[in-house]
Amino acid sequence: MCRIAGIISERLSQAEIRDKVKLMCRALKHGGPDDEGIFEDESAHIAFGHRRLSIIDLSSNGHQPMADVGQNAWITFNGEIYNYPELKTELLQLGAQFNSGTDTEVILQAYLNWGTAAFAKLRGMFAFALYDVNKALTYLVRDTAGIKPLYYSAVNNGLCFASEVRAFKQAGLATENDPDWQIRLLAFGNIPEPYTTLKKVLNLPKGHFLCWNHRSGDYTLSNYHIDNLQSIVTDKNEARRLIHNTLSLGVNRQLIADAPIGVFLSGGIDSSLLTLLAHQQKKEQLKTISIFFDEKSYDERSYQNIINNKINGQNFSHLVTQSNFETFFPQIINAMDMPTTDGINSWFISKYAHDDGLKAVLSGVGADELFGGYPSFNRIKYLGYLRKLPSWIFKLSDRFLPDHYKRLTLLAVSHPVADYLALRGLFSLADISAVLDTSVDHINDVLFGSTLSPAPSGYNYEHAEWFETHFYMQNQLLRDTDVMSMNHGLEVRVPFLDEDFSQAARAIAPDIRFNRQQPKKLLIDSFNGLIPSEIWNRPKMGFTFPLQQWMSGHKQISNTDSYKGKAAQKIIKQFKNNRVHWSKAFALYHVQNNG
Repeated sequence: MCRIAGIISERLSQAEIRDKVKLMCRALKHGGPDDEGIFEDESAHIAFGHRRLSIIDLSSNGHQPMADVGQNAWITFNGEIYNYPELKTELLQLGAQFNSGTDTEVILQAYLNWGTAAFAKLRGMFAFALYDVNKALTYLVRDTAGIKPLYYSAVNNGLCFASEVRAFKQAGLATENDPDWQIRLLAFGNIPEPYTTLKKVLNLPKGHFLCWNHRSGDYTLSNYHIDNLQSIVTDKNEARRLIHNTLSLGVNRQLIADAPIGVFLSGGIDSSLLTLLAHQQKKEQLKTISIFFDEKSYDERSYQNIINNKINGQNFSHLVTQSNFETFFPQIINAMDMPTTDGINSWFISKYAHDDGLKAVLSGVGADELFGGYPSFNRIKYLGYLRKLPSWIFKLSDRFLPDHYKRLTLLAVSHPVADYLALRGLFSLADISAVLDTSVDHINDVLFGSTLSPAPSGYNYEHAEWFETHFYMQNQLLRDTDVMSMNHGLEVRVPFLDEDFSQAARAIAPDIRFNRQQPKKLLIDSFNGLIPSEIWNRPKMGFTFPLQQWMSGHKQISNTDSYKGKAAQKIIKQFKNNRVHWSKAFALYHVQNNG
């Protein structure tokens, strides 16, 4: 797990390329504290940079950027390949030669033997750049779930890339803000892919590779991942066996590490199951990290203790208070690569995991999306009913609806993104217009000016799953988890997003996979009582903090006078009276301080 950067440019001298890549690496040092490396080829006008966080093969053999034995290809790699031992065995039989025990070298040999077909064989979380010396091609590649980030900018017949947006600014490669990021933040609570806060800096889509041709100075973007869903599983017992076997495999291979590894244990279904499965493999070597609060309605210690009492490992439990929040708030804001209304929880749990000596942890991200763990899975059918009403009803309702329901006015727009924002969005179009002093027409163009392909439909469980996976999980959970954990030099692994497991889950008939009365029932039943009933037979809490209370007491966030414009000041006043959710106040804080 690392941070990567690179530049290809004929307009810059090689010295300028090298210096700028070093500046990018300096901006990414927090995510790779163990080592730094630079590769350059003056004839190709290229330089790769790498900051290393050592997890597998902790020796100097893992130094990057790395070349194969014959130096036919070079790579700078961020992530983990969990099936690298199996791939290495297969490649050795083909005659491949290896210098190290790293998964990085397996990627190189896989490409040299199988070409771009190798990318679909990888199981893990990854983002890498690979330079094919003989073919004069450079590839940027991102994993199928979009767990690891990879940003790029292709301008002036050149290409630059990095693991975080801040690196482009640090090196002076892209400095002009995209003013529309504020619209997207106020609508979504995050900056949705492929957009960033900078003009002409984009996310590489998940499951895709970009191929840069050094001879022609242009690139193509290709999808290497195709969802080959096999025959639908309609038998409940077969479905349970499938879930049990594929998740057990996914957890076991994600426990591969030469550095200390643990589990984030919140006390919910997902983290409890991962802890119990990991314990079967690691026993007393397993460490769990938990957080608790003085605010009793948010405190899950009793549930965490139920799981900890069933394992032999070591638990690290940390109290987080409002005072901690206020003390660390500047560091949390600084850690954010781009503005977001989430990530505070990830910052704290990652800090404590790092402080407790861990370099890698398992997280339960992805289970809610696969098994219907969010309220949206049941609410979406009502959205389908509302879509049958004339749109003018929603156009006229903004001034009459209480704040919590104002997002329903988005149904005046006929677009799938408007459906999602009606379920999970922050501000209505009218409120965004008032806060930013921007026309509704422009906001409409920014939010709904492009089409979704394929567009979800049906207003059913699978429709909700698509929304939660491609919007909320992709743009908020995964991005914030990555940037906050890497800020502390910590790797977060997500077994529920294992390619084989998620593909197996999606092959199960929806009426078995989802359950209206008991969310995640299939997941619970697949492990034959392994999860105690006290864990799953209770209301869902999620990994949440008492932020309504903490932010209302925060001098900067709740200071009405520090906000520009009457519309923003009115919203902050409502927030202080507990009539507006903290996420809206936090979004306004970002707009105010990053404008």
